[in-house]
Amino acid sequence: MVAVKIMPCLDMKEGRIVKGVHFVNIRDAGDPVENAKFYQQEGADELAMLDIAATVEGRKTRLEWVKNVLKVISIPLTVGGGISSLENMEELFKLGISKVSINTAAVKRPELIREASKKFGKEKIVVAIDGRRNPKMLSGFEVVIKGGTEGTGIDAVEWARRCEELGAGEILTTSMDGDGTLAGYDILFTRAIADAVKIPVIASGGAGTLEHLYEAVVKGKASTLLAASIFHFRKHSIKEAKGYLKSKGIEVSD
Repeated sequence: MVAVKIMPCLDMKEGRIVKGVHFVNIRDAGDPVENAKFYQQEGADELAMLDIAATVEGRKTRLEWVKNVLKVISIPLTVGGGISSLENMEELFKLGISKVSINTAAVKRPELIREASKKFGKEKIVVAIDGRRNPKMLSGFEVVIKGGTEGTGIDAVEWARRCEELGAGEILTTSMDGDGTLAGYDILFTRAIADAVKIPVIASGGAGTLEHLYEAVVKGKASTLLAASIFHFRKHSIKEAKGYLKSKGIEVSD
């Protein structure tokens, strides 16, 4: 079994980390640079930085925010939000990020995944799938885009399979129903996608307890645990999270 990774997420808006519930009711969660530095010291394996307003506002990720965070960390950084072309990706890779996360642009033009994978290598391409429950879908989950503001009528599990075929290196699953609730990851959603693909799956959306992290690995089959509120509001530390998982027999990255 591959060692499970812990990945705090910096959801960015107007230069600050923010956190919402179900993608709305946004509140301030701190300074990105201070938190990035803190999470690295705490033992985070990777960091995600998502410009949550970029796509809705029709712009690309703010490079300044990325540069500031890169100055204080040496762990891998995944950046997402408003990335819609190979040029956008190239700019970010030149700054020194490890991976890009694409969502809306990939749904609108799936070939972007293939082109990016071919140009930069699949290990650098994460496809984020934001899903919500929809009984009309075969899997029960529908892909949503533009920060959860727009349904697509696309089955989330089918889309995950397609992303893998096109060359995605990882899938980042976020349950819109679970986001920010601290009620736990949507295990059914995470597991449905993990069972459908062979590439690693990142669980995201809803972690509130250490038990939730354990469930995402054991029941959800996630290999990376992305969390925000639980860490930003200092409910639990990364050290605690890793210690807990180890105590339950889960191998974690040191």
